[in-house]
Amino acid sequence: MQVIAPSDMPRSYQRRSTSERLAELEQKVSALKARQATREKKGDPVLREIQKLQKRLKQFIQTAHDHQRPDIANGAMGFKAMLDRILAAEMGALVEEAPRDEDEEA
Repeated sequence: MQVIAPSDMPRSYQRRSTSERLAELEQKVSALKARQATREKKGDPVLREIQKLQKRLKQFIQTAHDHQRPDIANGAMGFKAMLDRILAAEMGALVEEAPRDEDEEA
């Protein structure tokens, strides 16, 4: 039986602990649950109608601009922006910004 001598060179990596692996798996599970919830919401008739309304609002805003009515166009753009936020929140598309380093803020 041969005995392998330990190497003098240190490892270039560090093994993850059990708790680190478990935390990673829990994160993957929560991401999969969020994706499943998003898929289930895609069939919601209200959300489908919001997308159709947004398209029609875009056309209306362009028409208002073409006829020199920026006041009406601005009101419609505000309403469309609100619908965008609602749709993004419902579909789970809101992504929180990554925390900035203090170096980048300066």
